[in-house]
Amino acid sequence: MEIALENAMPSYSGGLGVLAGDTIRAAADLRLPMVAVSLLYRKGFFTQRLAEDGSQTEEPVEWRVEDFLTEEPARASVPIEDRRVELRCWRYAVKGVRGSEVPVYFLDADLPSNVEADRALTGTLYGGDPYYRLRQEVLLGIGGVRMLRAMGYGDLTRYHMNEGHAALLTLELLGEEAQKAGRSSIRGEDIEKVRSKCVFTTHTPVPAGHDRFPMEFLTRVFPAQADFLDLNDATTADLMKRALQAEQNFPGLQEAARQGASLNMTQLALGLSTYVNGVAKQHGETSRQMFPGAAIEAITNGVHASTWTSAPFQQLFDRYIPSWREDNYSLRGTLGLPAEEVWAAHLIAKHDLLEVVREKTGLKFDPEVFTIGFARRATGYKRADLILADLDRLRQIAKNSGQFQIIYAGKAHPNDGGGKDIIRRIFHAKKALRKTVPVVFLDDYNLELGGKVTSGVDLWLNTPQFPLEASGTSGMKAALNGVPSLSILDGWWVEGHIEGVTGWCIGESRRTAAGNTPADNTAEAESLYNKLESVILPMYYNDRAKFLEVMQHAIAINGSFFNTQRMVQQYITDAYLR
Repeated sequence: MEIALENAMPSYSGGLGVLAGDTIRAAADLRLPMVAVSLLYRKGFFTQRLAEDGSQTEEPVEWRVEDFLTEEPARASVPIEDRRVELRCWRYAVKGVRGSEVPVYFLDADLPSNVEADRALTGTLYGGDPYYRLRQEVLLGIGGVRMLRAMGYGDLTRYHMNEGHAALLTLELLGEEAQKAGRSSIRGEDIEKVRSKCVFTTHTPVPAGHDRFPMEFLTRVFPAQADFLDLNDATTADLMKRALQAEQNFPGLQEAARQGASLNMTQLALGLSTYVNGVAKQHGETSRQMFPGAAIEAITNGVHASTWTSAPFQQLFDRYIPSWREDNYSLRGTLGLPAEEVWAAHLIAKHDLLEVVREKTGLKFDPEVFTIGFARRATGYKRADLILADLDRLRQIAKNSGQFQIIYAGKAHPNDGGGKDIIRRIFHAKKALRKTVPVVFLDDYNLELGGKVTSGVDLWLNTPQFPLEASGTSGMKAALNGVPSLSILDGWWVEGHIEGVTGWCIGESRRTAAGNTPADNTAEAESLYNKLESVILPMYYNDRAKFLEVMQHAIAINGSFFNTQRMVQQYITDAYLR
């Protein structure tokens, strides 16, 4: 997994990395005996630069590993092709609210004993071609288990794979079981033992998020492992058939490669896990449709409450709900807080955000004006520009119902041309709207900026194309700061939405048989405009007390539940202790 722990340690790409960091923080808060493993990305993700027209360019992020991490003396090695790639690891200790720690180990192949191509495998997140990516996953999955053994972690009871990137750890565990039995090839009894130890979480309903690698790559990486699986054993043959999504059984790995078969990392993890879950109830349903026959449960994501609560709200909660850090459920008590103090805390967070806008862009946004926030990875299905579908309508709403301004942030993946086009379209709309509806796009989105935006706006906007939002966590961060959502009913919002109480929905619920019909952008934009014009802006400007009630319910209902403390407790009872 890609883990986000520090702003200045750019070892992550987006939501999954941030979620991993929040999960570890919650595990430390709960004093859970856990250890985490990731790859070390020396070049980070990237620094985003935006031109006048919104064109994005990327620059590597330089950071000194030694400034943040402590090198461990342990070494492990992994076979790749005809070489042994040596690994070291660096340690980061995540401290919990009660003083407990969870160690995170970052695997590093940048050692003089390795050839240059292998040293570069822990250089770039999502870098290189698919073969480069597979070799990274060999280091993470197989190398991760071997490094844990080298450091004395010999009695781990559960291995939790986030997405299929770490699925090759199952092969290392299978090899260990066979070795214990004095065999060199895998049989059904090994599969059952490994399955009982593994937990798998699938995070994306987007096919591109599920890695597939040609078997020719596997036989190239592991030339000496042609007989790794005993395909005369029915259970083993069934596992291979599933992992390759093949109609027929293959006599061996080499023949599978010759016939052009591909290894599906998600199917490998599904076949070797005792518990599998999606990351929201809706996503669980979507995942069961994607992977028919798989027993997929759902544990809805959360965010780490004390990390994503802004300083003014932290201080407010500390005064009135002093147990909130240890017991996130106690945020239910927000309904009893003085409304004027909630508003005062919000205004401080809003001023902090608008100061960032001024520093980054030179623009002075008015703190009295209703402010909408949208900060997500810039990619097609998130539809960042849906609100900009009809600029004349936006001008009309601002004239009829009250002024508003929009703050955007988000990076497009370097290879996502469509995502980059969206940023350019936002810049084009920004110029067209000018001062009627002020729009700004803040560059180089990171953890710190994300925290400023989610806490400082008046409304959180989320417009994914159903059903492609697996969970979404930005709206959860906003809720902790009393910022209600206006969102498509997808991902977590299906569970967190109470109309007019915790926020508002765009369009209708699609959790029906008709839910697979294509998204109607025009109808959903119209719904967005109607809510903004007839409900939200009038409430903000003309019934501030009612708007404050929505803010307090966002914290009390959603902030108290959609957090990683509750999420990790569910993993403990549903997955880790089963």
